[in-house]
This record gives sequence, structure tokens and C-alpha cells, in this order.
Amino acid sequence: MDVTEFEVWWKIPFRHSAGIHATRFFEGLKEKKILGVKCEKCGRVLVPPRAFCERCHAETGEWVEVKDEGIVETMTVTYMKFTGLPDPPYAVGVVKLDGADTGMLCFLGGVDLTDWRRVHEAFKPGTRVKAVWREEREGKITDIEYFKPLD
Repeated sequence: MDVTEFEVWWKIPFRHSAGIHATRFFEGLKEKKILGVKCEKCGRVLVPPRAFCERCHAETGEWVEVKDEGIVETMTVTYMKFTGLPDPPYAVGVVKLDGADTGMLCFLGGVDLTDWRRVHEAFKPGTRVKAVWREEREGKITDIEYFKPLD
């Protein structure tokens, strides 16, 4: 038997509380600072910050500023339009910043994104990248426009 499918579009207004950790992280971005927290048990620095370490389930404590440079761990290029995201093509990746033990999802740029092979070469795992900051920052993750390869 075939299963019936319906196309449905939801528009749900919603106000989300960022919480203490994300609020402090976003406030740091206004000043071109990337903040993380240190796990009190294993010592890992978690970026973005969170209230507990997902590895050992201990609370986090000390706030740590990490560099706005790091390495690409993984990436992908998107060529299809998705609601709420930039017009394609765009690249996103997980970047592990210097001083952090976890990766942060972010946009990648500063290279021609129309040829996926070149993009994958420019951002292959281990590539060093640096944040490109917006001139006017608002305390949002998009205050970092993208990470670009270091020359």
C-alpha cells in the first residue's frame, strides 16, 4: 500500500532563551572574542560553551578565551536553497579553534565557492583558517562572517 504524503509549511513564531553560557559567548563576539568554558573534571575547553561536559558530564567552570584561528575538521558545500540560510553556494564546516578541544560549526569563505572540487581542496581537513569579523557586530554567531584559509 502506498503511503499518503502531504506538503505542509509551518510558520511558528518562537522566542528562545539563549541561557547564561550562550549569552556570555554572544556578548564576547561583540568584542571579537571567542569564549569557551573549561570542564572541571577532564580539563577540556568547550567551544561553544555549555553548562556541562558531554564527555564526563561534569559541570564547566572557568571561562577561557580562545584564538580566532584554528583548523578545519570537516566541511561541506551547499548548492541548494534552504529557508533561513544564505543563497547558495555556501560552505560550512567544523573548525577546532586554537585553545579549544571541540569544534565549532561555522561558515567558510574567502574562496570561489562555485567549483566544489576547489572548495574541498581549499578547506581539506587540517587546513588552517582565520575568522573574518563583521565590521558591526551584534552579539550573534554571524558576527563571524566566515573563516578563510590562512595564506
